[in-house]
Amino acid sequence: QAFLSVTSTLSVALFRDGFVLEDLVAEMKRQSPALSFGALQPDGSLAVQGTFPALRELREFLLSKAKSLSEEQTEGKSLQRTRRKLQEHRGAAEMRNPARGEKQVLVLDTDIYLYMNSFLPKAFQADGVVTSAVTHGDITTVCIESSRAGAERGVKVRRTIERNSVELQEILRKERIPFKGQSRAERQRHKQLWERLQPRYPKVLLIPSDTHLDVVGTSADVFGFVEEVKR
Repeated sequence: QAFLSVTSTLSVALFRDGFVLEDLVAEMKRQSPALSFGALQPDGSLAVQGTFPALRELREFLLSKAKSLSEEQTEGKSLQRTRRKLQEHRGAAEMRNPARGEKQVLVLDTDIYLYMNSFLPKAFQADGVVTSAVTHGDITTVCIESSRAGAERGVKVRRTIERNSVELQEILRKERIPFKGQSRAERQRHKQLWERLQPRYPKVLLIPSDTHLDVVGTSADVFGFVEEVKR
């Protein structure tokens, strides 16, 4: 299985003059159900993950929104501006609260997150920076929080994660070994085999479940590991 998705940071700040950004993001989600969206940030940015064609369709949708924005009636604009100003005041109040610190969100492929967390754990670490993750199936949302004094370190962690994610998308492959039809004894023998093989493939990540085993690594490592299991 190849990784065919990309994570991008999208800014919708330019739509503040005509839309409530939360409403716009909700419409984007309805328009592009194949994409995964991170949380909307106070600066109008959010992480979006999906295939290149899906991201291209989202871009066309936003371009059409930008065009329609200039054609709206003055009364409609006035109402939306009022709602937008209330939104900005709430956001400004949150940003002035030092107890909240700085928060950034990234959306990653779950397999890439697990691989990075296993073999590149320092990518998530920095003094004064706390990272947490929530997994929903194939998507993992990573939250990066830092104090205001450590905001630059938080940004550095985010950029490191993004860079590693892009690099891993290009080199990683996943192969699934199913357990269908195997008895408990057969599964136990396979588990013992995997444990014996793993030292020979130290850069392979094994993700077991009740129904299958996912093998994640470079093409050469995954191919070698799976072929030895088959033999």
